Amino acid sequence: MAQILIVDDDAQLRQSFGKILEADGFEVRTAASGEAGVDEVTRQAPDLVVMDVRMTGITGIAAMQRMRESVPNLPVIIMTAYGGTETAIEATKLGAYDYILKPFDIPDILRLIHQALEAGRLARERVAVDLEQGLLQGLENDPQGDALVGQSRAMQDIFKAIGRAAPTEALVLIRGESGTGKELVARALWQHSARAHKPFVVINCVAIPDTLLEAELFGYEKGAFTGASARRVGKIEQGMRGTVFLDEIGDMPLGVQAKILRLLQEKQVERLGGRELIPVDVRILAATNRDLEAAVAEGRFREDLYYRLKVVTISLPPLRAREGDVPLLARHFLSRLAREMDMQSPGLTPEALDLLAAHPWPGNVRELANSLQKALIFSRGCPIGAEEMRQAIGKSSGQRGQKSDGQGGFTAVHNIQEPSATGSAPSDDPLRAFIRRALLDQAGDDAYDHVLDTVARNTIAEALEITGGNRTRAAKLLGLSRPTLIAKIEKYGLKVTTQVQ
Repeated sequence: MAQILIVDDDAQLRQSFGKILEADGFEVRTAASGEAGVDEVTRQAPDLVVMDVRMTGITGIAAMQRMRESVPNLPVIIMTAYGGTETAIEATKLGAYDYILKPFDIPDILRLIHQALEAGRLARERVAVDLEQGLLQGLENDPQGDALVGQSRAMQDIFKAIGRAAPTEALVLIRGESGTGKELVARALWQHSARAHKPFVVINCVAIPDTLLEAELFGYEKGAFTGASARRVGKIEQGMRGTVFLDEIGDMPLGVQAKILRLLQEKQVERLGGRELIPVDVRILAATNRDLEAAVAEGRFREDLYYRLKVVTISLPPLRAREGDVPLLARHFLSRLAREMDMQSPGLTPEALDLLAAHPWPGNVRELANSLQKALIFSRGCPIGAEEMRQAIGKSSGQRGQKSDGQGGFTAVHNIQEPSATGSAPSDDPLRAFIRRALLDQAGDDAYDHVLDTVARNTIAEALEITGGNRTRAAKLLGLSRPTLIAKIEKYGLKVTTQVQ
């Protein structure tokens, strides 16, 4: 019979959770504090510890570290009602089996416990085991200005991936649409690595002209080209013993890609005009919003470099796929921006939050932050309402009524709830709300045609999403001929691509 130690300062939780575990066939011990939990583990090591983070006395993280000093392979599940980015990453990095948010579903926690017990058994037998089990975790608003913020399942998986990859020297490829926060992930990887106190060098491969990129990366010797009046150390060398982040590597010229490949393979660089190979000790992180698989197929990206980069891949979800994160992010950004502008945060009305949650955010987190900054500037200290947010977002932020599917196509927007131009709430019928928005976008003589085109565009986009971009199947689903469907795709400017993962 497996023995489980519950460590929590909530007596009711210890009692009720203990009864559930006993009914499932486990032997249960309890402790009311982190210190008491450490004493219990020292006295007799259990098979598993399930422990709260915030307790009187030492934290669950500190208690876990002490426990694992005496029992290195002890599996620990951290639970809390107040998750945070740093806590999630730190707990995972320090060896917690998983990190789960209260309140949790009993079937989920029992499933997780069985997985953790099996992992502990395998670890004790010195068998390699994959500890990449993922369940819902939580995140509170982190006070740090540029923190990764999110409580969605997708972002919790990102935090755990950072926690596992950061302590290693593995090359990490960060993928995601523009504005999703790829550089923040890179910085988190650096901050939680052994190189955290060494340089972090960011190189934007798009911002530097192709003719200058090689010189910026690798440096040059005096006289290497016209104007090279002195030796210059490249950014790779500037990151010595630290971390170099190659942003938008998918746009790097083929000639430079070959030199990056040699850097990854041989840990050496050669300055322009130089003859000696210079050893470098850097960890490489890279990011792109490009479809690298398509670029490889088209000959725009080296296949050998592609496979070299795919050691560890972290794929950031678009904001529209992060269910429940928009209000949390909005409050975070508003608080941060207000501090930067030395003013009180005016807050957001419920209607404004509903509007933010309904918007597709084609520009992702960056667009959300910029829109809130614009609204804050013109808020005059009053709570920001739906109309102010609508003006701040503007039509230029994306075609209303549709959103990118992350693969170059579009998917329809459902359940749109937004006040009308007169301030009255639209019908609860999502279709009516959708038509109302389309009418308000194009009031005038051609409004009727605009509404019909908007509905048709989103209907076709939905069919393409259902069929995974297969035009033949989508045409059959819509009752159209394939040529007719292709003509309408072109008419409405829908991009349909196949993405290989």
